[in-house]
Amino acid sequence: MKPIVAIVGRPNVGKSTLFNRISGTRKAIVDDIPGVTRDRNYLDVTWNDHTFTLIDTGGFEPEAKEGLLAQMREQAMLAVEEADLIVFLADGKEGLMPADFEVADLLRRSTKPLVFGVNKIDSRKRMEGLYDFYSLGLPEPIPVSAEHGTGTDDLMDRILSLIPKYSEEPLSENITRLAVIGRPNVGKSSLVNKLLGYERVIVSDVPGTTRDTIDTLLTVDDRKYLLIDTAGIRKKGRVSQKLEKYTIVQALRSMDRCDVVLLMIDAVEGVTEQDTKVAGYAHDRGKGCVIVVNKWDLIEKETKTYEKYVEDVRFKLKYLAYAPVISISALTGQRAVKVLEVVDKVSAECGKRMGTGVLNRAFQEMTKGHMPGMYMNRAVKFYYITQTSAKPPTFTLFTNFPEGVHFSYERYLENKLREAFGFEGTPIRLQFRKRGR
Repeated sequence: MKPIVAIVGRPNVGKSTLFNRISGTRKAIVDDIPGVTRDRNYLDVTWNDHTFTLIDTGGFEPEAKEGLLAQMREQAMLAVEEADLIVFLADGKEGLMPADFEVADLLRRSTKPLVFGVNKIDSRKRMEGLYDFYSLGLPEPIPVSAEHGTGTDDLMDRILSLIPKYSEEPLSENITRLAVIGRPNVGKSSLVNKLLGYERVIVSDVPGTTRDTIDTLLTVDDRKYLLIDTAGIRKKGRVSQKLEKYTIVQALRSMDRCDVVLLMIDAVEGVTEQDTKVAGYAHDRGKGCVIVVNKWDLIEKETKTYEKYVEDVRFKLKYLAYAPVISISALTGQRAVKVLEVVDKVSAECGKRMGTGVLNRAFQEMTKGHMPGMYMNRAVKFYYITQTSAKPPTFTLFTNFPEGVHFSYERYLENKLREAFGFEGTPIRLQFRKRGR
């Protein structure tokens, strides 16, 4: 599994700026006001061929007992529990603060590998103040300026020396791995138990009963599945360290290990904002997806109730328009076994490969009917297309102006590929490469 690296420290020491610098993004909110980052922020990062998950956290305030700062401290502690390595960031501009001693003491007790960075070291005077931080008794402090990028390479060299190199395990061709994900108390464990036919997983009406991922083998008519049941992905603001040590990273790791994600939604509550976020994690990871609407037996039925419900689901999960929707009752077993039939179809679509000749004949028709437009007063031209990988199906398109392909045209091509070849339940990745003529 991907190593987890968590950045922790007092509020406003530059954690989010460092997060953006390492990840090469502007994903974390950055502001001069302390406490802007209230939740943990997760992103997969590759640095010098090393891939890991980076977590940005809210500020560590050891003495906070209640309110926002207490919640931020709890979130940071959760990140520490999840992490394989901790980056403790201090502020070289403000200098050594009493809270730094308390944070350092907490981190020493974690027994996790630790990298110590002192941020905002961008002048000789601040460099002289670096020696004060040796009194914390932590590993040698590394001077950095996250804003300007200086010292980042040294910090990353230290990080990479302390975490294992991640290499993705090839998934067995003879087994389909399913990650059952969704909000707490949506019925994930009940579905797993119904598929297995016995109480393999503890089921409870209390949200958050499942603490860890649980893998179980299932064989149906010579077809093999590995069911990965996960704790519910709870809305971040509701995570409580005392009640629920399980966090979203474990669910993300489960997705990394699977072929197909079963996204479970509560039929009574409908699609929530958190459901859209959970679905986004699966889509971003390129996993096949089946939307499972559970507790369908509790819905009052009228003419076209199901059609209207599916329409609403697709409207709220627009970027998962390719995912099939199935309604079930995990409690009564209604249509539960049908889930595996849909999974088989989606798994096959994820692994589908198209020949270059067939692709290009269809591609000529796609571009003939709708030209890609102009870029810098020149026509954007496509030369040919080839499928370069599967799981998810990934296509490389050779063009004279890769940067000139508008996202709306990219979406048009994706829709046309689905019309021509299916790919139900799986994301499609399009890569544009330059080829002159």
